[in-house]
Amino acid sequence: MEVSSLVWGLTIAAIVGLLLFDFVFHVRKAHVPTLREAALWSALYVGMALLFGVGVFALGGTQAGSEYFAGYVTEKALSVDNLFVFLIIMTSFRVPREDQQKVLLFGIVFSLVARTAFIFLGSALINSFAWVFYVFGLILLLTAGNMLKPEDKESRTADNLAVRLGRRFFHTTDYFDGDKLFTVHEGKRAMTPMLLVMVAIGGTDVLFALDSIPAIFGLTQSTYIVFTATAFSLLGLRQLFFLIDGLLDRLIYLSYGLAAILGFIGVKLILHALHENNVPFINNGTSVHVAEISTGLSLSVIVGVLLVTVVASMLSPAGKARTAIAGARRHAASYLDAEYTTDPAERERIFRLLLAERDQIVALGPKYRQMVRDEPALMALLQRARDSHDAAVERGEAPPAGPSKILPRP
Repeated sequence: MEVSSLVWGLTIAAIVGLLLFDFVFHVRKAHVPTLREAALWSALYVGMALLFGVGVFALGGTQAGSEYFAGYVTEKALSVDNLFVFLIIMTSFRVPREDQQKVLLFGIVFSLVARTAFIFLGSALINSFAWVFYVFGLILLLTAGNMLKPEDKESRTADNLAVRLGRRFFHTTDYFDGDKLFTVHEGKRAMTPMLLVMVAIGGTDVLFALDSIPAIFGLTQSTYIVFTATAFSLLGLRQLFFLIDGLLDRLIYLSYGLAAILGFIGVKLILHALHENNVPFINNGTSVHVAEISTGLSLSVIVGVLLVTVVASMLSPAGKARTAIAGARRHAASYLDAEYTTDPAERERIFRLLLAERDQIVALGPKYRQMVRDEPALMALLQRARDSHDAAVERGEAPPAGPSKILPRP
């Protein structure tokens, strides 16, 4: 697919314009997006991505259109998985709810910049060295294998090397000063956790790019399609975070679905590498006659795997249990954190979620109650949240919780 410099320029200008619009009209003023706001803008960004894909179909042909949609769907799915890590990072740093939008937007911009650099690097390597397809295929197969390993996601931390170095060599604070990156602490200029959390997210974005870029190059070698599919998958990710915040833990089988997709694309890349082979020690440096996987089949497999994965996750009792347990622990800690939010409506929303999640935990059967690690500590945390809410009611700072109770009174 040949793309002129003018089209490239207009595309980049449009993406930068959308990011600036997002910052000026939604992120600059700290606030917690409502569910309606998040749903509206998420739908708008997805709609723009779909319309762009229709345009690629109309102007570039069926092959280009199929490649764009296959790349977009794959990158979007990987981005949703990345949101869970963003949630872990922001929870670890206790980022105030009102300021999470700014952190997410920074992560999206940094991710777009990092992935663009990898896209052009990958494109240059592919054009110069056909053996790079072998490398990309191997990376995806290894990544798929790692996704299948059992991992306790709650044990992930945001304390990466860059954050540790920042805390060691620079004066830092333990508290936020609004959305400022620097503040004055003990008479000296100091970094706030806002800057550190952005560093942590920026570091993880680079790691995400190492997986996502080989994946999309396995579906298309058009640099323009790779760039636009990646960009549109990231646009609207901030709004999507607030829209599916409570469902992230529910997608219990997403990692398995992504592992299957990345493994499939890895095999596709290696088959393509064999077909284009010029490595001397493989078939004497000549092409190996193997069947290649078409873009249409790739798109069908990707969409099919994601549909099965999401439906199975939503219907899974284990997914419902994990959502309730993780949500209750996170919402209780957030409610008890005085710096988490200053919005009374947001605090009440968190407490109502806490009530519902506690009821779900109580109703769990013996099989799923075993998923609760250190249940007495969790119940004590929930009790502290209830006591804090009751005290706020007595002071007239919160409405009564109603008949539903966190724990029965003795």
